Amino acid sequence: MAEKITPRDKDFSQWYQDVVLQARLADYSPVKGCMVIRPNGYSIWEQIHQDLDRRIKATGAKNAYFPLFIPESFLKKEAEHVEGFAPQCAVVTYAGAKDLEEKLVVRPTSETIINSMFAKWIQSYRDLPMMINQWANVVRWEMRTRLFLRTTEFLWQEGHTCHATAEEAEEEARKMLHVYTDFAEEVLAMPVVPGLKSESEKFAGALRTYCIEAMMQDKKALQAGTSHNLSTNFAQAFDTVFLDKDGQQKVVHQTSWGVSTRLIGGMIMTHSDDRGLVLPPRLASTHVAIVPILSNANKRNEVLAAARALAKAIQETSLHSQLPYQVGVLVDEDDTKQPGWKFHEYELIGVPIRIELGPRDLENGQVVMTRRDWARKESVALAGAPQKVVNELAAMQKDLLERARAFRDQNTFEIEDYADFRKRIEEPGGFFVAAWCQSKDCEAKVKEETKATIRCLPIGTDYRPIPAVGRCLACEGSGSLVRAIFARSY
Repeated sequence: MAEKITPRDKDFSQWYQDVVLQARLADYSPVKGCMVIRPNGYSIWEQIHQDLDRRIKATGAKNAYFPLFIPESFLKKEAEHVEGFAPQCAVVTYAGAKDLEEKLVVRPTSETIINSMFAKWIQSYRDLPMMINQWANVVRWEMRTRLFLRTTEFLWQEGHTCHATAEEAEEEARKMLHVYTDFAEEVLAMPVVPGLKSESEKFAGALRTYCIEAMMQDKKALQAGTSHNLSTNFAQAFDTVFLDKDGQQKVVHQTSWGVSTRLIGGMIMTHSDDRGLVLPPRLASTHVAIVPILSNANKRNEVLAAARALAKAIQETSLHSQLPYQVGVLVDEDDTKQPGWKFHEYELIGVPIRIELGPRDLENGQVVMTRRDWARKESVALAGAPQKVVNELAAMQKDLLERARAFRDQNTFEIEDYADFRKRIEEPGGFFVAAWCQSKDCEAKVKEETKATIRCLPIGTDYRPIPAVGRCLACEGSGSLVRAIFARSY
């Protein structure tokens, strides 16, 4: 049986590590800063991959794959890009028993190498838009790592698109912001704030960066996804041009966008509790664990037969329901472990619903059902259990989102006074919405003095930062004010 999990209110960081390790989601690799994703964790990534891949393809993008190694000269072509990523790059200088003529950078992101291919493939307006996505691993040499949230190597998807006009590129960047927002809330049950990054926080080489920001249970922010309008910056560097309808050579306008395995860390910190992982049903591969109580040898076969029949009935019912997935059901027939051990195990790894079924339950025509996020037992008529399971899975997905949204809203504050902000960022913490004059100096001052950053600039229906009234939180100036969300973050 797993060790006791550190309570969240005692040490949130240790609690998070305990949940990841004890729920067997990931483990530390012999390579410093890297992680091994275990089957329990990888099954969650597979669910993310499957659902998000469908959404990405619906926008018109197609999957491809590009090399892990990038010639160093490619990164140097876009000055802002190389400056932004240079401290995180891993570089290969020796291979095949000799020094390389040109160093190879291990992919931190793929804008440069993909652009080298775009320049080759795009000749005419007929080739546009070109929309490519890849599911891959990337390497960024991080100094401080944490499983799923920040590791030297991680998994992600990265989309890269080329368009004939600036308007089309901007539309694509905004479209993917909505895709990520909907995915985070519908699948991860993780409420997010869509917005714009400040100039200091935007992607290196982008015209503008859209993002989604989520609040974790310790009230810190987590950047959960980004969508960048790259304008013509990379296209100019790689001479990615096309012959337009008017017979003129023009430079393409581009976007890139991505999310990573940090979404798993965000989901854990949004929903889980001191008993272990709480898994939104849409991320589960096993939705229901049926534990037959087999202490009565004379009733063993009867109980097992009833458990198997119930599992089949649940799956058949789910096929005719409004659930966007088929319910996975496990009948635990393992004789080597006691029911109490099994209850703890399924609670720890986050199986959404647990059902107990023993001889006495059969006599009474009922089962005992426990929903993971509530952790209270409920007697349910055996005949009605399949539909009850379907209903509770749908309700649990909805409840998790509403609960997390309520928590975020309760810990989001309007703030005007800088001294008050400095005190409250320490305790109680949270999201602080304030006016900002758009000065990098003010932004840097807040970061240096409070360790809080501008997580995003909330946007209106026109996708522009929402104007603010009053005075800047940091300098008390009154010019060019916009609303900004300040918070500490991962």
